[in-house]
Amino acid sequence: MNNSAPVIEVEGISKIFSGKTVVNRLSLQVERGEIFGFLGPNGSGKTTFLRMLCGLLRPDAGGGRCLGYDLLSEVEKIRSRIGYMAQHFSLYDDLSVRENLDFMARIYAVPKRRQVVAETIEQMGLEPFAGQLAGTLSGGWKQRLALAACLLHQPELLLLDEPTAGVDPMARRDFWEQVYALTAQGISALISTHYMDEAERCNRVAYLAYGDLLTAGTAEEVVSRSGLSTWAASGLDIQELAARLKGVPGIELTIPFGNNLHICGTDSGQLEQSLRPFMSDERFRWQKQETGLEEVFISLMNRQARGGDGSH
Repeated sequence: MNNSAPVIEVEGISKIFSGKTVVNRLSLQVERGEIFGFLGPNGSGKTTFLRMLCGLLRPDAGGGRCLGYDLLSEVEKIRSRIGYMAQHFSLYDDLSVRENLDFMARIYAVPKRRQVVAETIEQMGLEPFAGQLAGTLSGGWKQRLALAACLLHQPELLLLDEPTAGVDPMARRDFWEQVYALTAQGISALISTHYMDEAERCNRVAYLAYGDLLTAGTAEEVVSRSGLSTWAASGLDIQELAARLKGVPGIELTIPFGNNLHICGTDSGQLEQSLRPFMSDERFRWQKQETGLEEVFISLMNRQARGGDGSH
C-alpha cells in the first residue's frame, strides 16, 4: 500500500434512512498518522459515517477508499485492518477483563492469542483488573478496556465514536495520552467527540450538522475561515448584558462562560462600534479575544438553522 495515500478518502458519500438523508454527499480525506476530530451534535450523522467506513452500513450513494481498499467491494479487507470502538460499551459485562479480550482475540483470529492478550493487558495498565468483571469497572476503565479490544489485531486505523463521553476529566486525559502514543507508532485515528478541548487536540477537524459537512481543516484554518471577531466582557451581571445586546447590529453571537460573555460578529468594525456604548458601563471589563472553535461551531449551527451553512 502507498504510505503517502490518505487512510480515508471518500467522495459524495450519502446514507438515507426511511426517506431521511442522514449523511449528505460527504467528501473527506484523513491523512496517514493524523488524529482527525469529527464533531457535531447528536443526530448529525457522525456514527452513521463511521459505520459506513468500517463496513457495518453500505452507502446509498458515493464511495471511496479506506486504507487503500474500496468501501463497497473490499469491506472484509477493511474490517481486518481497523479498530472500531462503538459509542456505547459493547463488551460483555459478565466476562472478566481477560475473558473479554481473549474472546475478541478469537474473533480476530489473532496469532499467539494468549500472549497478545497478556501484552495488551500490560500495555493498557489493566493488570489490576484482569480478573474483574467488565460490568463492575468505572466508566474510564471500561473505556480503556474497549480501546484495548480494538488494538488486539494491530489495526492501522482507529475509528472511535465518542470514546470519552461520560468519563471523568482524568480518564479523558489518560485516554488522549494513549491516543497520542498510538499515533506515534504510526496508527491513524478518526475520533468523534462533543468536547471542544478535545477538538483542539486533533491535527484536523471536521464539523457535521444534520448530515452536512459544514467545515474541515486545522483548528486555525476553521477559525480563520469563519471570519468571526470576538470580544469578551467580564463581570457579575453577564445575563443582563446578554439580554441588552440581543438584536444589536453586528452582533451575531453572545455566549456565556461563567462570569464572562463572548460576543462575536463577522464585521469587526461594526461589532466594535456597536459595543462601544456598552463599554462605558463600569460593571464590566472588556477585552478583545481570540475566536475559538466553540464560537465557530455555534455560529455554523446558527447559520445552518437559518437555512444556509455559510461555509462556502
